[in-house]
Formats: sequence, C-alpha cells, structure tokens
Amino acid sequence: MIHITVTVDQEHLRVIGDVASVLRAKGMHVEQVLDNIGIITGSLPEDRRPDLESAEGVESVDEQRNFQLAPPDSGVQ
Repeated sequence: MIHITVTVDQEHLRVIGDVASVLRAKGMHVEQVLDNIGIITGSLPEDRRPDLESAEGVESVDEQRNFQLAPPDSGVQ
C-alpha cells in the first residue's frame, strides 16, 4: 500500500465528493477530502495508481513522503 495525495482539477472542484466516490470505486481508501483546496488523501495498492491517474477530474496523483527528524540526543542534528 502507498499513501497518496490526489489533486482535483479546477473544473471538478465543485464536485470533489463525486471524484472521491470514483476514486473509492477504483480501489482507493479515502482518508480525507479537503474540498477547500481540492485535495483528496488516502492509500491504495501501488499497482492501482494508473487507474486513479486516468480518472475524470484528477489532475495529479502524488505519493506522500514521510520524513523523520533524529532524536534530540542523537549525535547528528
């Protein structure tokens, strides 16, 4: 499973809930629909990513990156 951020195109911002429903039907586990900024977050199996990229209303599908800082007592800061 990969965690992804889907950006909805300008023409579909008013119907972002419908776009989220289509993404669910294509196998995405939708975690958040941020309708004010046109973003949908969630996860899905990596091999299903092309299905989302071709969905109507989707501008881009980006894998989320995680970063972790070293503990405060570590030698590298």
